Amino acid sequence: MFRTITLAVGLVISVVANAQPVVLGEGPWYYETASPTAHIKVSVLARGITNPWGMAFLPSGNILIAEKAGAFRIIRNGELDPAVVEGSPEVQVASSGGLMDVVLHPDFNENRLVYFTYVKNDTPPAGAEYYATTVMARGRLNEAETAIENVEDVFMADAWGTAPGGHGSRLRFAPDGTVFMSSPFRRDMENPQNPLSDVSKLLRLNDDGSIPADNPFVTREGFNPQIWSIGHRAIEGITFHPVTGELWASEHGPQGGDEVNIIRKGGNYGWPEVSYGRDYDGTRVSQVPWAEGMIQPELFWVPSIATSGMTFYTGDKFPQWQNDLFVGSMMTARVPATGHVERVEFNEIGEVKREWLLEDLHQRIRDVQQGPDGLLYVLTEETDGALLVIEPVE
Repeated sequence: MFRTITLAVGLVISVVANAQPVVLGEGPWYYETASPTAHIKVSVLARGITNPWGMAFLPSGNILIAEKAGAFRIIRNGELDPAVVEGSPEVQVASSGGLMDVVLHPDFNENRLVYFTYVKNDTPPAGAEYYATTVMARGRLNEAETAIENVEDVFMADAWGTAPGGHGSRLRFAPDGTVFMSSPFRRDMENPQNPLSDVSKLLRLNDDGSIPADNPFVTREGFNPQIWSIGHRAIEGITFHPVTGELWASEHGPQGGDEVNIIRKGGNYGWPEVSYGRDYDGTRVSQVPWAEGMIQPELFWVPSIATSGMTFYTGDKFPQWQNDLFVGSMMTARVPATGHVERVEFNEIGEVKREWLLEDLHQRIRDVQQGPDGLLYVLTEETDGALLVIEPVE
């Protein structure tokens, strides 16, 4: 059963009345987009992936998928292998976190190293039932792509907390071989502006977990040297601009607080001192959206779209989408079954157009990536999750 609601900004969206996940149809689906020459076909490449969080395209042509509950899966020769890839560590699952992002080392062809983030727990302190932080780990994917071997924790964020939620972490290797790791807010409103805590920070590390000598706070007393920028509620998408080389990050805010930021070395993005958002009980997070010394977002959403993974398009399959930004959405305005992919078009000054794609599928979109073939791949975070592929239609 469907009903229609009107959002405060005038958008009309169909949602499921009982708020249950919508079963994804068989497809394919065809769309005419806001770019006159961009007619697209959306197909299901694989389904039956349980709450997928991240994906990595392997040189073999297969795709490695991380499921939130702690399993790695392989899409092999275009089909989901029923066998689990062995070797994942013990993962604490809570709220949006568990086993999260997965990326390949830049020299994967030589070392076969796979890096991933996950929630790691420990014995809770007295009076608490939960105690966890975010970890970057790595291991070697064997040649058969059936196991990740010699798994080790490479870096453990200084972000231990007793609140079982507020997780979400992305990894991206930079061109210089360092790796950016987002460390989320953990429902902690005290430490996002604390430079001796990794809560609500973007971290920059060497591939062995050590600290790069040119990090902004390496020589500053009273700062964790791994911090690259501060005041991020929860970065859940990281990508590099294909023209400027700048690092861009999507930030999952509360109601009315989702952002995309251009990341500056040593920058302060304000959370929770400044925000356009309200907490989930309706109270304002902050009375001001901007303050001196704090960087404004490049994009923001009111109402929120629950931002997730994102990518700039640089392939040859959609020439009219060159350098457009594609951002995943898990739900709009806290209304279930309103996830979509958002295409943002820019000129030399800034954004000029936003377009919703795939909203009629009513899926939670966890990640959007461009594949080696120049097509767009979309990961749905559902109990019966799927990997979708977007391709052009003449």
